[in-house]
Amino acid sequence: MVSGERPPVPPVVVPRWVQLVMLPLAIIALWLLARAAGTVLLVFLAAGVLALILNPLVSGLQRRARFPRVLAVLAVYLGLLLAFIGVGFLLANPVADQARTFGKDVPNIVNDANKRLADVQHYFDKHGIHVKIKKQGETALQTLQDKVVGGTSSIVRFGGDLLSRLVQAGLGLLLCLVLSIYMLVYGERIGASVRRFMPPGDGSPEDDFPMRVQAAVASYVRGQFMFSVAMGTGAGVGLWILGVTGVFPDGRTYAFAFGIFFGLMELVPFIGPFLGALPPILVALFQDPLTALWLALFFVALQQIEGHVVAPQIFAHSLRINPLLVIFALLVGGEIYGVLGALISLPIAAIMRETVVYLRRHLVLESWGTVSPTGAIFTTRCTHCGTSGLEGDSFCRACGAALGPTIRA
Repeated sequence: MVSGERPPVPPVVVPRWVQLVMLPLAIIALWLLARAAGTVLLVFLAAGVLALILNPLVSGLQRRARFPRVLAVLAVYLGLLLAFIGVGFLLANPVADQARTFGKDVPNIVNDANKRLADVQHYFDKHGIHVKIKKQGETALQTLQDKVVGGTSSIVRFGGDLLSRLVQAGLGLLLCLVLSIYMLVYGERIGASVRRFMPPGDGSPEDDFPMRVQAAVASYVRGQFMFSVAMGTGAGVGLWILGVTGVFPDGRTYAFAFGIFFGLMELVPFIGPFLGALPPILVALFQDPLTALWLALFFVALQQIEGHVVAPQIFAHSLRINPLLVIFALLVGGEIYGVLGALISLPIAAIMRETVVYLRRHLVLESWGTVSPTGAIFTTRCTHCGTSGLEGDSFCRACGAALGPTIRA
């Protein structure tokens, strides 16, 4: 063995009776627990992912600034709050300028919409089509207001349901934050417990299970940031090009604000691209339905590039997961827990990958025995320590090294 190299760690051999009895029971028990827990499990999973994302910052403050663990956790959350406020101030001026410009353009947009509604109504009247799209003397906004007031009872019911869901979401978010704080405060104890539960590594950071999980989640955060920046930039540049070419004139004016909004909405799986595309399409719809159609086609193409090229490639590279598994994880997470399930599906998939890789390195399933076609039984002897194995063993029961077979007739 070369000087300085760590000695190989013998794997943990799982006996045959554990494989036969305990593993199936453990899988069934986990499935029943997940089914019974419901949203409780979702909240804990989301809190765990958030704690893993913030843990490197907490550990860095502990190590470099010598902060106590509790103080480091509070400093990280306070720093994040200040960072959000700072980014908001940096983006406030350009976004506010474009918002004011849009506000000044609203009367012109409404007038254009009224003229187009009048043209459509004139066309229907001319051809004897008795459909009242716009009554005489009313504006498009007044027509919309009457439609809204006419469905007041439905809106009230929808508003009540929406308010109830918002309250539930707020309580869930608050609980998630509280749980993540507790997980960060007791992070070192949780890591020690995980190390005792998992097979031992060689002591290096590269072979430490909690450190590997931490690195996987950090890679996910980098991938998500790159993905949001790429898609927001793509949307903003595309809208600016459509504005310069005259397809969507306002795209040149509002490209920056629309691009930022689209990039932020990319943090929301499934419905994020739709929400991000909604503002520019609505603006175009007031001006010209054909322009709105072109914008819708642009965002559909952008979404196809996002879902089939950008997202699988970025996350497959950052998480070291096959692109097909990335898509599968998103679909499964969305099917089980909806949008929030899809949101945490990729970091959980990264954690599962690191778990499988670590267990494959340090866990060995005891062989069930191998018989040759001629009836010869393979017996083994360890070439490292000389211990004789039983029939069918593939790994030494003393040191865990791979056994070299010798055939006995």
